[in-house]
This record gives sequence, C-alpha cells and structure tokens, in this order.
Amino acid sequence: WEEKAGFRHLFEYESVPTPPVPPEAAIQPEDLVDLTPKMNENGHLEWEVPEGDWNILRIGFSLTGAKNRPAMPTGLGFEVDKLSREYSEDYIRQYMRPIAEALGSLYGKTLRYVLMDSWEAGMQNWTDQLPAEFERRRGYNPKPYFPALAGRVVESAEVSDRFLWDFRRTLADLFAENHYGAISGVLRKQGIGLYGEASGVSLEILEDALLCKKFMDIPMGEFWVHALHPELMYYEDIRGAASAAHGYGKKIVAAEAFTGGGYESPLTLKKVADYWFCQGVNRLVFHTSAHQPLDTKPGNTMVGTHLHRNITWAGQARSFIDYLARVSYMLQQGLYTADIVYLLNEGAPSTMPIWGAGLEPEPPEGYDYDYINTDVLLNRLSVNINGDLVLPDGMNYRILVLPPVDRMTLPVLEKVNQLVKNGATVIGPKPVASPGLAGYPEADSDIQTLAAGLWGDLDGISRFRRTAGRGRVIWGLPLSDVLASMQIPKDVEYSRPLDMNLYWTHRRTEDCELYFVVNSSELSQNMDIRFRVNGKKPELWYPDSGSRRSAEYEISGDLTTVSVPLSQNGSAFVVFRDMAEESSQILPETVKTVLDTITGPWNLEFPSGLGAPDEIHLETLESWTAHPDTGVRYFSGTAAYLITIDAPENWFQADASLILDLGRVMDIAEVYVNGEKAGLGWKPPFTFDVTAWLKPGENRVQIRVTNQWTNRLLGDHEPDVRQKVLSPGSKNIRFFGPPPPLQESGLLGPVTVISIKTW
Repeated sequence: WEEKAGFRHLFEYESVPTPPVPPEAAIQPEDLVDLTPKMNENGHLEWEVPEGDWNILRIGFSLTGAKNRPAMPTGLGFEVDKLSREYSEDYIRQYMRPIAEALGSLYGKTLRYVLMDSWEAGMQNWTDQLPAEFERRRGYNPKPYFPALAGRVVESAEVSDRFLWDFRRTLADLFAENHYGAISGVLRKQGIGLYGEASGVSLEILEDALLCKKFMDIPMGEFWVHALHPELMYYEDIRGAASAAHGYGKKIVAAEAFTGGGYESPLTLKKVADYWFCQGVNRLVFHTSAHQPLDTKPGNTMVGTHLHRNITWAGQARSFIDYLARVSYMLQQGLYTADIVYLLNEGAPSTMPIWGAGLEPEPPEGYDYDYINTDVLLNRLSVNINGDLVLPDGMNYRILVLPPVDRMTLPVLEKVNQLVKNGATVIGPKPVASPGLAGYPEADSDIQTLAAGLWGDLDGISRFRRTAGRGRVIWGLPLSDVLASMQIPKDVEYSRPLDMNLYWTHRRTEDCELYFVVNSSELSQNMDIRFRVNGKKPELWYPDSGSRRSAEYEISGDLTTVSVPLSQNGSAFVVFRDMAEESSQILPETVKTVLDTITGPWNLEFPSGLGAPDEIHLETLESWTAHPDTGVRYFSGTAAYLITIDAPENWFQADASLILDLGRVMDIAEVYVNGEKAGLGWKPPFTFDVTAWLKPGENRVQIRVTNQWTNRLLGDHEPDVRQKVLSPGSKNIRFFGPPPPLQESGLLGPVTVISIKTW
C-alpha cells in the first residue's frame, strides 16, 4: 500500500477480505453443537461426547479493566458497560444524583449542560444482551457464527466476513444508541443538555461517528495548538462534528479548543482558531482554562493552553475574546452552505477519512462539502423540485457522493434509487452485493437487479454518465467535470498571491450571504475574491474591531468580485445584504504618507518584583531576549516604553488622520499619548489613530508592551539564573512537549507616524 492507502484502510476492514478456504477447512453451521446448556453452575462441561473428532471452543467474556482517567480518587472507578442502555442510564443517574441534591432548584437552570469528553476508555465488544441486540437489528441468530470472532471460518470466508460486518455494525449501533443516546435521554428528562465529542479522534471503538454525535445537543470536535500534522488528525474530527450538526439540524458546533499548548500569544491563538472556524466550528470550549484554585503565577492547566486570570495578558484579553465572540456569533447565523455531500461507509467504523487518507473523489478547490451517514440518508434526506438534496432544517446540496466501495445494503440502495429518480445527481460505483449476512443470498440478487436498472452499462472507465428518472448517476469522473457540466461555478475563487491560502466558509440566512475569509500569510494582502452571489452589494465586517465598511466590487453574471484588504493573518466577513443599485463600485483612494520614523533613544520601565531592573535605556529597539541583563532577557509581563515626539505644525491638516504605527510588537501593546489611551493592539497591524491626542510640539508617548510567561519560566528553570521570580511551585511546571526557545518580546518597530488622506 501507498502511505495514504495504508492510512485509509487502517480501520477499514472490507478492503482486506479473508482469503478463501477449502470447504473442508471451514466449520459448517450444521456441524456445530451448542454446548452452553451442558455447562453447570461452576462452569464445568458435562457432555456425553458422541463418537468422532471434536474441537471444543469455549467463548467467554470479562471486564476490560479500563478505568476512567484522569480523575480524583473519589471519582475513580471502572468504565461503565457502554453497549448496555440499562447500565449507561444507571451510571449517569448515579453520577448526577449528588450534584442535583447539592444544587437543588439550580439544577437544570444554572447548571444547564454536561460535557462528555473524547472516548479514552479503550475497546469493548461485548455486553450481556448482545446476542438479543444483534438478532433484533440483523434479523438472524449470531450464535452459530461466533467461532468467526475467534478467527475461525464458518461456512466460507465470504459468509464469515459478512457476519463480521454485521457484528461490527451492531457494535457501532449500540455505542451510539445505548451509551450516547441513553445518557442524553436521561439528562434531557432532567432538564440538562449535553455537549459531547462522541467519540473523538482516538478510534478506539467501532463507531458511527455521526450517529454518536446525533445524540448530542451540541456536537463537539477537538483541536490542539501544536499537534503534529493537525490537518491529518483533528481536521476530520472537526469536519465530522460540523457535519453531524448540519445533518441533524443543530445550530452549534463546539470544539475542545487550544489543547496541548502553553503560554501562546493572542495572535497565535487567533491563527489557530481562524483555521478551525473555517472548518465549521462556531463555539470554542477552552481546555481546562478555568481550573485555577490559586492566584499563584503562572497558573495551572492540564494539557491545555493557558487562558485564565493568572496569565500575563489576562487584563488585556477583552479585545481578543471579543474577536472570538463576534466570529462565533456570525457563524451561528443561518445555515452552512456546501455543494457536495459525501455518504460515509455504512459499515463500522463509519468515520470521516482520517490521517491524510483524503476523499474519493476529491472536492475541487472553491467548493465546500459535508458528510452524512446512512441514518441521515435514510431518514432525513430528500430531493426538491430543482434536483437539490435537502434536509428538513433547510440544508441543501447539489451532489451526493457515494463511498468508494462496491457493496451496499438494500435499504440504502433503495433510497439512492429513489433520490435519483426524483432528480438527484449521485456519483459513485455500482454496488454488486450486500456487505452483510442479513438476507443473504437473496439480498445480493435484489441489489444487482436494482443497481443494473440505475447504473445500466456504466463501468467508470469508458462509460461515465446515465440518466435515470429525473436525475442522473455518474461513475468515474472528477467532481470538477461534474460541477462544470451542471454549470455550478465555484463558491469562492481568488488569485493566490505569494503562495498563500485563503481559508473561508459560507453561511446563508433568509436574506443574506455571509462569507468568513482569512488571510493565512504573514503579509498583508489586498485580494480580489469572486463570490457566487449576484445582485447584492457587499460590505466588509471586521470582527477584530467590530467595524463595517463599504467594499469595492463588480458584478458579472452570477458572480461578484470584491476587493478585500486583509492584514497579516487578517480576517473579515464579506456580507451581502442589500440589493445593489449599481453593477460596480469604486471607493475613494486612500493615500498614506510617512511623516517621521521614531528612532529613539527610549526609556524602558519594568515593574518591580519580576526580576528586571526598574529602568533601562535603549538607543535602538531590540527584543528583550537580546539584552545582556538576565532580568530583561527572561522578563515576562508588561513594560513601558517612554519617548517624546516633537510634532511640527505641518503634520496637522483638517482632511488627514495621524496614525502611530508600531511595526512589530511581541505580543500586545497599549498606547498612551499625553496621558490619554489611544488603544490596545493584540495582533498586526499595530496601528493607532492618534489624531485626537497628538498636538503640535512635544508629545509624551507611552507604549506598554506585554509578552507571555514562556521566557520567565525558561529563566526560572536555568540553574545559572539566581533570581527566581515565579512561585516556588513553578519549578514543577513543564511545557507540553520539549521546552520552546526564548520568545521574541517587546517593541521591535520600526515606529512611524503616518498621515492618511482619502481622495
């Protein structure tokens, strides 16, 4: 296997069938004798063995031994049987009872939600009622096929593989229904909602990922700050949570956010959050940030980024938190917009392709997509008069892509046939058989007959398209060709300057189109972006400042090209609300003139008690980490730069604004001019409108710069640094992963005064 193929099949069993065995090597069901009634209460077999050679196979079960973790000693115990509705319901009732008794009338009012973290309990494959649960779902008694669970072949390799398919699918159904469904049902009756990763990225169970998340009031994914190759692991977890929300009509897509970090700056966290916002997240759940029993610095967290009252920039966090809140609020409006929906494999595990396996066929750039499972397909998906695939809550798609397998259960194929006949466009290979043993062999014949009527002579090699009813079936063509033939232009298209990527997502309300766009590069970009919107005037909404402004645009046919200025790692909403009176708009030109570069010297004042001297003088700006004094080099906190700026009369013009541009800042800056606060900056560009406070002549300027705790922690761990600053317990704090290098800190410049005029 190539690497991607290997990852794809790591938890997918149908592509690796059991090799055929000669009939004499297989166990024939009619030769089996169920000896269970012959066992006495002590587990001894009492059987008068008939003549012949017999193999006796004893199959039992035991606890897995898994315990919940991490947990306080009073909360530590064995994991519950998650395949049993009875045990799961009893578990959650017992778990919540003391909380409900302590809270009284506040239970279900002040305490409104419970959060279930990712599954980390290991694998489970048995429960007391499994044979009965299996027979109810699959329609036949599983006992004659149990030797296949021990690696034996029953009847034939084909039959054994089909039974194992049914067995795995039954486990997936039970995990979803008897654990997640059972717990959510109990909590809802108590007035408590449920957040849940259900089950997460660990792949320890044979899950139906979307079916598990179906039972969550707020489905969740997870993303880390410094995870290795996050796009390979957490990408599909987040996409799965978003797809579950879209498929089951849930408004919120949450995420365990910023796991595995340290003392990152707001800019670093913004870059991470923006990426995941564009993958469907619209609510962040900070990982362990609130667990701060003491006021000792630098604070405590468990495998999570420090976002709490003990970090250096806690008092300056408002602007960053406002940014996250604005983006989250906007992305909770309306419905997600996508053209393509992928049906996940109906076997088990039924998960999004993970670890770089990719999608088949790949979605073309400029189009977005979702996943659905067979539960959504069978029970929620239909076709409207335009041939769009629609869900009851208003979601709609243009194309359904089937999984790249040649087996499909009869109910799923019957639903696909119905969708096509009603006008849907479906892409995928012709099924040739059912994957399971239920209904075998008659089900195979029914599938072949129905598939022949739908796919006809398509082979995906020389014949690719076929009309059936009001719809069509396509096999073997790239999605880009299919979309082009359906005259569906890209939802978002842009020229890629300087080898950067534009992250984006699209939502639609009854009267508005909302696009969130993110510049992934470290350079400012003025981008021309073409959107699939016609006849509406665009506005630019900037969530960092809360400001809105008009945009330059041009409407051509069904597309609108918008000029979108984006700063380094900048983001904006492009909002189409009102009807456009004109087909294009050009805005007045803005002219920037650099009036002066502030070179120093600078006075730099440090607070007492944090290891640095009270004051130092800098002829030129440099990182604190370059200073010879270890108190400055390892300083973490807020220090103030002081300088006097002499502003000549000719700087001040009635039609111009005066901007103080700080250049590079690591990490946060507050600017005061003549004692008045001109603003706070937590990300580029660090520009401040000082028109109202700057005056002709001498001006006292103070720039308070805050960095993160990383450098002080590194300094306190250095054996040669005598003066330790943080609390004694900080020597036990370890970074998640290897210690990072010293982080550039302070005001790095260049600092300039700029005049801005609009013509």
